[in-house]
Amino acid sequence: MNEIVTLLENYWVCREQDREQYNRVKKDIPKFQKFIREQLGWKLLSNEHMLKLEKIPAHAESFMGIQEFQDIRDYAILCIVLMFLEDKEEQEQFLLSELISYTGVQLQKWMEVDWNSFSQRKSMVRVLQYAERLSMLRVYDGNSERLSQEIGQEVLYENTGLSRYFATGFPFDLKEYSGWRDFEKEPLEELEADRGHVRVNRVYRRLTACPAMYWENNEDADSLYLKNQRQWVEKYMEENLGGRLDIHRNAAFWVLGEAEHYGSIHPREAQLPEVVLLLGGLIREKTEQGILEPGSDGKIKLSREAFAGLLMECRENWREAWSKEYREMEDGRLAAAVEKYMRDWMMLEEDDGQLLLCQAAAKQFGFYPPDYQNTGEKSR
Repeated sequence: MNEIVTLLENYWVCREQDREQYNRVKKDIPKFQKFIREQLGWKLLSNEHMLKLEKIPAHAESFMGIQEFQDIRDYAILCIVLMFLEDKEEQEQFLLSELISYTGVQLQKWMEVDWNSFSQRKSMVRVLQYAERLSMLRVYDGNSERLSQEIGQEVLYENTGLSRYFATGFPFDLKEYSGWRDFEKEPLEELEADRGHVRVNRVYRRLTACPAMYWENNEDADSLYLKNQRQWVEKYMEENLGGRLDIHRNAAFWVLGEAEHYGSIHPREAQLPEVVLLLGGLIREKTEQGILEPGSDGKIKLSREAFAGLLMECRENWREAWSKEYREMEDGRLAAAVEKYMRDWMMLEEDDGQLLLCQAAAKQFGFYPPDYQNTGEKSR
């Protein structure tokens, strides 16, 4: 693998934050620049301050977004903070109270603003800390976290100038857009979108940025390209990212080895991923027995009650091997945690109130050895 992984893992690489990393990535760009331009169709921004790979996905997925944010209000505040910084010079200093006042005026156009509300102050704190982590803001005096305690806490900031590179530029007019789905509409005729570079970019983006790639039938344009060009897709992906390509009837996965991974990992050393691995093993077992039957698209439809039943059966089988937290967790809370985790890893979808177990749910699975005797010893 090369330094493209660093750009995939980070929103950007700042020279001031880590000069050694910045120089290392910049020196390596010629090795993967063609892959970014031709296969992924992404833009690479490079200047004396930072390096940024604009990772526009093929489709919006539930796991995408700013992980620290918890409410749509957080995103609204971030947009306003970017507007505020747009009017500031690089290295210009300002007080938190000035930013709070500006944000309140702008935000009230869209929602009620009350900075005495703890939840609204926490939204502001999350945005400020995110901006600090990305080095768009530099704290000179004070602490943003104090704002969560009470309004009136003062902090002195400096604008680093990086905020001007935060937003992604699009080669088409966004004025008529009303939601995230509009961004998935190609600025081309539908026929053209299923051929040429648009389709190529879409396939490589799905494999690179998502845990799985699914299709419903054999006429799917992306799957046809993937199957017909498998040799070249594997070659270009392996040269730049490592790993291997697994293609199934209605799904494909770019599988990375332990030393090759980038971004978040499944499975990792934690109880929740372990529960999902065990559930995957139970799903495989019941599918082989004919108890669970995949549809024509390879996905298994079942009710939330049936899903919860599978999970409770899994816990009953191996209760003593689980941590105290998950062993004693209330059934509904456990099912909700597992469902969210699986949804974020594209193992599970929702369709008209029903759940769909996707192929990734049983792609990786775990089990305890047959001679396990509840001694606390287990394997994956």
